[in-house]
Amino acid sequence: MQNLNQKTIQKSISFQGIGLHSGKVSKIKLIPGKEDAGIIFKRVDLKNNNIIQANFKNVSSARLCTTLKNNFGATVSTVEHLLAAFYITGIDNVIVETDNVEIPIMDGSSKDFVNLINQSGTKELSAKRKFLKILKKVELVDNKKSITIKPNNEGLDVDFELGYNNEIIGNQKNHINFNDTKIEEIYSSRTFCLFEDVEKIKNSGLAKGGSLENAIVVKGETVLNNGGLRNKKEFVNHKILDLVGDFLLSGYRILGSVKCVQGGHHLSNQFLKEVFKDESNFSIIRFNNVEIIKKDFKRPVNKLAVNA
Repeated sequence: MQNLNQKTIQKSISFQGIGLHSGKVSKIKLIPGKEDAGIIFKRVDLKNNNIIQANFKNVSSARLCTTLKNNFGATVSTVEHLLAAFYITGIDNVIVETDNVEIPIMDGSSKDFVNLINQSGTKELSAKRKFLKILKKVELVDNKKSITIKPNNEGLDVDFELGYNNEIIGNQKNHINFNDTKIEEIYSSRTFCLFEDVEKIKNSGLAKGGSLENAIVVKGETVLNNGGLRNKKEFVNHKILDLVGDFLLSGYRILGSVKCVQGGHHLSNQFLKEVFKDESNFSIIRFNNVEIIKKDFKRPVNKLAVNA
């Protein structure tokens, strides 16, 4: 069973890097959070209305990355890899200060984030962790894409199927139990694209900071990056990483078994909406005497601090 107490980082962590899509350098500072505060993004380059809660209701775009926006129009994008690192390292409460519109892509995975958090250490808080306990099967189907979740009292496990019309990527499957500590191949797997899509993506105003230093590029039967792939299932493993990051926008750790086919950021966001629209799908629980706090999901997610 998972650790039952909430956690934050032991001390503040600072780093910087280029944004994959904006091409802009962002300076980031992670600050220990208070219990039950959740994950909060703070745009320190903005004087007012600069708080953005990490919640699926605040997703404004899910095209090639996940972007969050508050009620005043402040945004932060490409949050999924950092969120996945928080999930993997057990962080429940943290403030993410950024001086720009996008979280740095680093090497295209969550590896740098995980390493920084592990180097800093984590701190256990007194409050018990909240879990989203799935009570019955929930399914979302969009043509050939789908996500299904079923009850699982032990934690979160993900079964993912990925198919590309490409010799290198092809059809990949993997199953990961996130109670397993041996998940380095997940958090070290990098984002990827096909060489023939690069021009189209850049022409749409995205991937301005993309390079072989922060993304896998596949051309025909060749991986263009020096050193090739980090693991045999790096493509599907990165998709699992994205899904876990996006699912943390539920606001909770999840007790459920996930089956995903051809998923992506948009499908994950739509799926969370599907789960939460029916109260019979879930319970929100703490494990101090199994306290049920089901109504928590109805709280406004955009009570934004002004001049925070």
